[in-house]
Amino acid sequence: MPGPFDVAVVGSLHLDIMVQAPRLPGRDETLIGSAWHRKCGGKGGNQAVAAARMGARVGFGGAVGRDEFGVLLHDHLLSVGVDVSLLETDPTRGSGMSVAVEEEGGEYGAVVVSGANRGIVTEGLADRWAGLWAAPVLLLQNEVPEEANLAAAEAARARGARVVLNAAPARVASDEMLALVDVLVVNRVEARMLTGEDGEEALRRLHDPGRDVVLTQGPEGLMVMSRDGSMGHVPPFPVAARSAHGAGDMFCGALGARLAAGEDLLPACAFAAKAAALHVSMTEEERAALRYDRVAG
Repeated sequence: MPGPFDVAVVGSLHLDIMVQAPRLPGRDETLIGSAWHRKCGGKGGNQAVAAARMGARVGFGGAVGRDEFGVLLHDHLLSVGVDVSLLETDPTRGSGMSVAVEEEGGEYGAVVVSGANRGIVTEGLADRWAGLWAAPVLLLQNEVPEEANLAAAEAARARGARVVLNAAPARVASDEMLALVDVLVVNRVEARMLTGEDGEEALRRLHDPGRDVVLTQGPEGLMVMSRDGSMGHVPPFPVAARSAHGAGDMFCGALGARLAAGEDLLPACAFAAKAAALHVSMTEEERAALRYDRVAG
């Protein structure tokens, strides 16, 4: 059986096609870009890689297609030390992929085709991926069906794990799912989509005595409402941003790694915010070399 793990991740894998352009195209517009490259992504994969780079032993549960993209995604996780022994191959669906357009200022927009990520078989999932549930932290996102998240959260909670849900992309979560979440992480867009509110009022609407809520605010830092109703704030870590792509995933992966190491929520959020800030300031090559020691130093 695989393991032991510090962080278990159940989530999506996408092969991202990144296109550089002066801005996002308008409807019916053909815009001339300047360059493109591909990178391994998906929120699940990104967060697993981030947690591994931040020093955690990481196990991954998810699915790819029987295609070249699937091989690339599998090998990428393996290359950074993520355990992929439970990664499944869907015989009928292609691997997940996305196309993202990066603007010159670093912002981006993306279209995702979920493929095999939508076909994770939930029946028997708790038994098939039993090696994941002993990890003290389970990271989940919203790029796989809620049924898969629910099955994973139930199995992990039964073993005493702390469940962290990054509610991205935003979607309505069932009461059953939310009852299993120990830490809910949202950004400003997701918070407004879920509550219709911003800032502290959004936190209050998302708060529950059974969970902590983290609201990331990019260059404005982040806010935390603990399950006891107390508020905390982490100021921004000043950097010159190159690209915001993947910042949220770096934050969540780093947060999961520090929580698994026994750190309290607010200092774990401060560490994760610094990791995300460094991430957005770096080139792709520099990001690949970002490790725990650089963030902790």
